[in-house]
Amino acid sequence: MARPRTIHPEVLVSTTLPRARRRIPLTRRLEPYAYVTPTSALMIVLMLVPIGMVIAYSFFDNVILNKSPEVIGFGNYLEVVTDPVFRTAIGNTLVFVTGSVAAHLVIGLAFAMMLNSTLLGPRLIGFFRGLFILPWLFTAAIVAVLWRMLLAPNGVVNYLLSSIGLTDGSTEWLADPGLALGTVTFINIWSGYPFFMISLLAGLQGIPSDLHEAAKVDGAGALQRFWNVTLPQLRPIIISMALLDFIWTSQQFALIWMTTGGGPINATEMLSTYTYKLAFAKYEFALASTSAVLVLLLSMVLAVLYVRHQRARD
Repeated sequence: MARPRTIHPEVLVSTTLPRARRRIPLTRRLEPYAYVTPTSALMIVLMLVPIGMVIAYSFFDNVILNKSPEVIGFGNYLEVVTDPVFRTAIGNTLVFVTGSVAAHLVIGLAFAMMLNSTLLGPRLIGFFRGLFILPWLFTAAIVAVLWRMLLAPNGVVNYLLSSIGLTDGSTEWLADPGLALGTVTFINIWSGYPFFMISLLAGLQGIPSDLHEAAKVDGAGALQRFWNVTLPQLRPIIISMALLDFIWTSQQFALIWMTTGGGPINATEMLSTYTYKLAFAKYEFALASTSAVLVLLLSMVLAVLYVRHQRARD
């Protein structure tokens, strides 16, 4: 019987050293950086440089219009934070964002579950899917013009409500300080729920049917299966969607500006419209930069939460 051949460690070292000592050429090592250089340069020019300029402007006074701006430190921040209109804008933004995100989630989940049901035929599901996603296809300008026409004193909404005796037919939905904020929130909910619906529908279709069948065997009802099977499976999607929607809705500008312009009497003033008015209505670019920096800090907090959740999910 042949004895097993033994390989000494010296032989292994001698055979592996030449490969380990091979050096990758410098051009080969720099090749990945060459691919990302154009994108990195574009991001620096279009993102980092403007952000740095806005942060610098927030510590000066009489910027842009004055060739010799004055350094005032955190004076702009103190002036913006103590402005009553800024505090009103923060409160309106919280109401607008919280109401929109909560309604987007509830309505999107309800419609997604309806479209995922087996009780409807494929043609009917296709019809409702196209109908429910229709608001997502409109731009903010179209949505604003459409609802301004519908909510006018002589519009369709007042006519329908007055015909059934709910109003007198002359309600100023977008001009009444007590109704304007709720009205623009409703418009934003109507235009944004399809994004939740489509995402949650994809999540529902990805839940294994074995889980529901096992729950049925254990005697769980429809509500118990929804609470103990459906929601836990959708929780990562719901959290991600809620954080993204919170960031996007807090920066909503076009819809507010083209419906109420932040009025009446600051009833719908948001952080976005407040910053815009400081810059292009009052020409206080230093204060506008300060407000923009504060909005950026709030958005960064939400962005960090979103990134941490994505990492934990992965």
